[in-house]
Amino acid sequence: MYGQPQHEHTLRHRGFCIHHPLIAKLPASQYDKVILVAPTLSIIIIGAGPGGICTGIQLQKAGITDFTILEAAPGIGGTWWHNRYPGAECDVPSHLYSFSFEPKRDWTRPYARQPEILGYMQHCVDKYDLMPYIELNTRVDSARWQQEDRHWSLTLSSGNTRQSKFLISGVGMFCDLSWPDVPGIDTFEGTSFHTGDWKDGHDLRGEHVAVIGTAASAVQMLPEIVDDVASLTVYQRKPQWVTPKEDAPYSGEQLKHFEEDPDALNRSRARIRSGLETFITFSDQEILHNAQAAGLRNLEIVEDPGTRRKLTPDWDFGCRRPLSSNTFYPVFNQEHVTLVTDAVENIAPDGVRAGGQVNRVDTIIYATGFATTRYLSVIDVYGADGQSIHDAWVDGAVAYLGITTAGFPNLFMLYGPNTNNGSILEMIEYQVGYIVDHITRCLGQGIEVLSLKRERMQDYNQSLQQDLDNVHVWQGACGGYYRGNGGYIVTQWPHTMDEYSRRLIDDVDSFNELSSH
Repeated sequence: MYGQPQHEHTLRHRGFCIHHPLIAKLPASQYDKVILVAPTLSIIIIGAGPGGICTGIQLQKAGITDFTILEAAPGIGGTWWHNRYPGAECDVPSHLYSFSFEPKRDWTRPYARQPEILGYMQHCVDKYDLMPYIELNTRVDSARWQQEDRHWSLTLSSGNTRQSKFLISGVGMFCDLSWPDVPGIDTFEGTSFHTGDWKDGHDLRGEHVAVIGTAASAVQMLPEIVDDVASLTVYQRKPQWVTPKEDAPYSGEQLKHFEEDPDALNRSRARIRSGLETFITFSDQEILHNAQAAGLRNLEIVEDPGTRRKLTPDWDFGCRRPLSSNTFYPVFNQEHVTLVTDAVENIAPDGVRAGGQVNRVDTIIYATGFATTRYLSVIDVYGADGQSIHDAWVDGAVAYLGITTAGFPNLFMLYGPNTNNGSILEMIEYQVGYIVDHITRCLGQGIEVLSLKRERMQDYNQSLQQDLDNVHVWQGACGGYYRGNGGYIVTQWPHTMDEYSRRLIDDVDSFNELSSH
């Protein structure tokens, strides 16, 4: 097995192994007083979300134990640890939102809520004994490729450094909060926070609350808080298509069926996946038309015609992220709820100014999503010849298969550029398999440097952008939701998951290799 301890005594301290016979003579209370010089690991993974968890499990299965997972948060789960606002849930059906090697049979409802998903992630960590490999509260500030030493050197926010032969990014696309570009945010004298960093323990009961944004987190959160607040003012920049959903909790009989029938879950997964495979290419005009019609019917729930008009999008369904809810539109039928479509001019010390008037509130909640186009560039990463990933991606993030990018040797990404569609967990599984195969081959054959050929990345991205241009609905006038600074789409995958899986296999002569031999 790769990375097995070679010494008699091991101290696993803060996620990595230190081997020395003298450690055995120290009481556990003295471990923190030991000055640890981290060894060069085979692999460092950034992030203990679904990507990091899946990678750790599959590395273990491949016999590779010389790795650590660095997680900035105090808990595992990634986006499911951070996004704990009321009503947070997955928009992929539950039965497809678990790893194929660890299916969950007892989801309580068709679309799982955040606590249940986080519980599943913790279950995976516990079952496969990953916690000894995870360092919590450990933020990576920068990573630099050391050309002469042929390894990555990471600087942590603590000032400590780490080294590894291979670096795997599990930061994904939901790691950087997006804030509205309005003045005065820091001047508000009440309570304010982002849905992606929910203020635990803050009691909204009886408060006058402003919510800025009407995208995914608002659609899920507003129905959960509306009955508690004294007044609710919702500031909308662009309306969203919100279709109804079938989300009644599973009955005891249904749960028993999934548990007792070995094939029931597989049939459910296959049915859901087949539907997604048809939908996610956004090329079936009949499906798009029917979805938009369903959204219009859903809007009929809104009783006031003026409010209904404000909530009706003027762009085609699918141009932005599709949303679904049975409880969002009824919010606007309540007398203490106001929808404001005037642009937010500024945040005042006592409230929100829009349309020339200040609405005085106790709490402001920013439901403004994430900077989804940044990916790994949220960290200062420097590749070969000292090139920063910020400069490499100045026009937008680009990566071969969404996994690796030219000029950054021994670097892999999970849920990277142009891999958003379908079930994220399925996408991650494909990518992890690809990465583990390459790393296993490198470790077994003495390959020290694996560097993507630049022409391979360029050819791939040129072809990909042509395919993206053929997805008509993504070319609509709904804003640059999917686009990087250069104007091209950097988030979406335009084909089926089966096609993505095929391209991972059809990967010939894509890398330059440098061996130790």
